[in-house]
Amino acid sequence: MLTLVGGGMLAIVEGPWVGAVAVAVALFGEAIDCLFLSRVPDLLARGKSFLVLSAVATLTAAIQALTIGFCVMLAWRADDGHAPFFALAFLFGAAVNAGIVLTFHPGSAIARLAVHLMTLIAGFISFTAPDDDGPTELMMNAAGAVVLVFIVIALVRFAVDSNRRNRRHLADMAEQRRLLQATNRRLQRSQKEAQQLALAARHANDGVVLMDSGGRITWVNDAFTRITGYSPFEAVGHLPGELLNGPETDPATVASIRNAARTCQPFRGEIRNRIRDGTYVWIETNQVPVVDENGQVDVVVAIERDVTEARRAAAELAGARDRAEAGARAKAEFLANMSHEIRTPMNGVIGMSDLLCDTSLTDDQRLYADTIRSSAQSLLALINDILDLSKLDAGKMAINPVDFDLHACLRSVVAMFRTQSESKGLGLNLDIAEGVPARVKADDTRLRQILVNLIGNAVKFTAEGRVCVEVTMADGPDLQRLRIAVRDTGIGIQPHNLDTIFERFSQAEAGTRRRFGGTGLGLTISQMLADGMGGAITAESALGEGACFTLLLPFKVAGDKAVPEADTDHVATRKTLAGRRVLVAEDNRVNRLIVERYLRDLPVALHFAQDGREAVERASNILPDLILMDMSMPVMNGIEAARAIRQLDIPQPAIVALTANAFDSDREACLAAGMDGFLSKPVRKADLIAAVADYAGRRCLQPAP
Repeated sequence: MLTLVGGGMLAIVEGPWVGAVAVAVALFGEAIDCLFLSRVPDLLARGKSFLVLSAVATLTAAIQALTIGFCVMLAWRADDGHAPFFALAFLFGAAVNAGIVLTFHPGSAIARLAVHLMTLIAGFISFTAPDDDGPTELMMNAAGAVVLVFIVIALVRFAVDSNRRNRRHLADMAEQRRLLQATNRRLQRSQKEAQQLALAARHANDGVVLMDSGGRITWVNDAFTRITGYSPFEAVGHLPGELLNGPETDPATVASIRNAARTCQPFRGEIRNRIRDGTYVWIETNQVPVVDENGQVDVVVAIERDVTEARRAAAELAGARDRAEAGARAKAEFLANMSHEIRTPMNGVIGMSDLLCDTSLTDDQRLYADTIRSSAQSLLALINDILDLSKLDAGKMAINPVDFDLHACLRSVVAMFRTQSESKGLGLNLDIAEGVPARVKADDTRLRQILVNLIGNAVKFTAEGRVCVEVTMADGPDLQRLRIAVRDTGIGIQPHNLDTIFERFSQAEAGTRRRFGGTGLGLTISQMLADGMGGAITAESALGEGACFTLLLPFKVAGDKAVPEADTDHVATRKTLAGRRVLVAEDNRVNRLIVERYLRDLPVALHFAQDGREAVERASNILPDLILMDMSMPVMNGIEAARAIRQLDIPQPAIVALTANAFDSDREACLAAGMDGFLSKPVRKADLIAAVADYAGRRCLQPAP
């Protein structure tokens, strides 16, 4: 519009051709600028550099300003330069127009303003000169131009500030609109959550109670009515205690609830309430106060659940557990009693058969005596298996790792079956691979028990061929592992039966028990022992092709500590045992006879006591070097007698338990009472003589009193 007005005025003053040229030049500059600016979005979308495009836009803006400057110069020269006001007005409009876009594209605006300023300076230099009357007109025109410049600057600044304010206002409005929308969304979500919570509270299985700051009920749900029998109309406005407390309600719990409400603390607990029909129920209540912005209680929310059945079930479970524990204790006591009651006569049977076999017998008599002894030993093995299984089931089988000689242990176990294998014409080989350490730390007793079962089964179920015991190392993730494979050429096991042979009282084939005997407990106990030691037993076999049972067992390598030589000063010999006094505290006549016969070849003085009290009295009189103490005796048992003897002011003797009680707890009780050792009945002659030689020999350095 400014361009057209200026061109029209020039056409009037200078003629139509001048006006047309001015309009054409101005429109040319506008066309270049507009054409380029219209293509900027497309060029940006095609990946052109913004900095490059901004520089080109600045250049086109300068060109457009130059065309305006050309028009201004044409207007300035109109009427021979005596009409500068029109040119200045034209330039003023162009400068204001350029300044308006300063905030949008500072480069273009500054380029236009710079060109317009240079146009103003050029106009003054070219068309303004002092006349003969003096420089008054020039100075007035220059002052006007300066004022005009300041007006332009003021207008541009106003436009820029106004634009910035508008943009800030629009931004603030947009932010407020965004915040309002977010607030509305949160409010809608809160309303939805409130509706969902209200529905959940109303239809919850647990009772929901809302109470005011004074503790009075303001709302209850349907579950509260179902649990207590009180409708909302009956409950609202009352204190919960007014409705639900009864004589059986615990006052301490009520006081705790009130104290929690008074201190704005949550409360959770169980309380016995009386409901509307007069019956009592156990209620688990969870009460939480909700406070306002001032920290004052606004509402108390209570969630209540009927736990009467849960408490009844818990009581029944506790009763069942107590009954199970009582049953387990009764079972343990029964096994202990049966062990004692069976081992006591077994001691007589095995002991007398041993003594009988040491006498001169005919062939038939020796056969009968050996049969009695082997049958008794088989029965004893069955008793031991049942006791071990009971202790494993109860988790009371103790695993006691010790440092021991592994090679010697393996050789001694294999030697136990050497005679049996030779009598069947079997080869029995032990192969210990290189790298298997001699001294290890593990439970040697349980290892022997497992190996006796595995090797014993291999020998028993093999009629011809050989049994090989192969010992190698197996790598483990943390500890070293020992691999002991027991291979035989026996009857073998069908593959589908391999999973059942470790079950208690189970054997691979129905005819196996009739042909070979056995209880089917050995492998069960061995597997449980291996598991308790952190290992496992696996089996590989095929019917008629023998079997291989492999024990994998973790262990630690023991220190290279040599086994100490026996100290001859403390090894009891016939000479050093001469004059030693041995007191046998035993109430069973047969057992006293067996001990007397086992020890009659030793040069010791035997004394007997038939109960614990007599043992204490005789110990104070005869001052024994060793006491063989039965645990179960009338008047005073062996534990009480041992404690009493340890209190006597006499040279203290060695005390060894000689008892039919074979549980680990019995051994621990003996040691806790001050005893030095433990022998389980039926005791073998060699074991008894070794114990007497050991414990009595420990006092050999002391002179006999």
